[in-house]
Amino acid sequence: MPEVDYYEVLGVHRDATAADVKTAYRRLAKSLHPDAGGTVGTFRLLREAYDVLSDPVSRDRYDARGSRAATVVPVPVRPRPRRRFGDEPGFVPDLPDLDAEDLDWWHFAGEDTRMRHGRRRGPGHTPVVAAVGGMVLVLLPLVSGVEFSPPVLVAWLVLTAGTALLVQRLARGYLRASRARDAFAEEFGGRTVFGAPGTERDELAERLTAELLERYLTRLPGARIFHGLAWPGSVFADVDHAVLCGKRLVLIESKLWLPGHYETAEDGRLLRNGRPFRGGGSRLAESLAAYRDLLPGVALRGAMIVYPSRSGELTTADPDDEAAPPMTPETFLYEIGEWLAAEPSTVDHDALRSVRDQVVGGGGRAA
Repeated sequence: MPEVDYYEVLGVHRDATAADVKTAYRRLAKSLHPDAGGTVGTFRLLREAYDVLSDPVSRDRYDARGSRAATVVPVPVRPRPRRRFGDEPGFVPDLPDLDAEDLDWWHFAGEDTRMRHGRRRGPGHTPVVAAVGGMVLVLLPLVSGVEFSPPVLVAWLVLTAGTALLVQRLARGYLRASRARDAFAEEFGGRTVFGAPGTERDELAERLTAELLERYLTRLPGARIFHGLAWPGSVFADVDHAVLCGKRLVLIESKLWLPGHYETAEDGRLLRNGRPFRGGGSRLAESLAAYRDLLPGVALRGAMIVYPSRSGELTTADPDDEAAPPMTPETFLYEIGEWLAAEPSTVDHDALRSVRDQVVGGGGRAA
């Protein structure tokens, strides 16, 4: 028998599924990681157990060594994949084929494709109009050769000084905006997507959502998309995705569940076809609480996008019901897209930097 029983290390049965192994590893790693007070050796052993048992071939070899004499070289036999109830091998849900023109926010988001760095706080173009008007009033008497009486001269001098101050203020504003654009380009480049969704079979829903977000929400010039974010102080991808636009951030979970009708009861329980659903859960509440502490000045929302794991219709509760976070991809685009489009061209550097730093691995790619 091997000196260490990896099943005991993870606290799982020998017939545990790959999902069971992953869940057990994530639970233990949070307390055994060196950053959380654990030892390097213990965490290395935990990681070794997970690497062996999460890979079907390595796990089969490990099991074979445990049941045979040490001198016998086991012949690896790839185990048959375990099917979950309701799965259809090879089934991939279709993403919504929406006519983008039907989205209320689509035209509005495309009106101005220039990015605005920082929130607009001033009165828009009013200072520019006032400055131009003031310059005309200042120069007109000089061009026309009008003679000034003392009261008119005083008024003209006051107007001249005010116009000069306004022009100076506008020049400084434009310089600040130019510096902000240059700093943004130097730090973030042209990235609109940070991180990448998982590649495992049980991460199919994450890949579908990644495609959904990049296909539609990049219509918002200021939107930035993130995949695999950690809670502050964590080392794991606790949040599947996030989209930041200005001072608005939505945290997203992706689920692959059986067809049916999903809703959230008043007591917070998830229901499927009116009955308690025990096939999955949500950590949105914990994620939102963690990010409220990290980003106190940012408006937060949570969304759970649900896809069918086999052929059949999947529906969710009325989007106006705030107690029902599960959403179909279509509902997400209509509701969350409109919410994010309130400031479609705005990029907040501080918020973007804070969210980007939570991407596991810190990776980003140009979209």
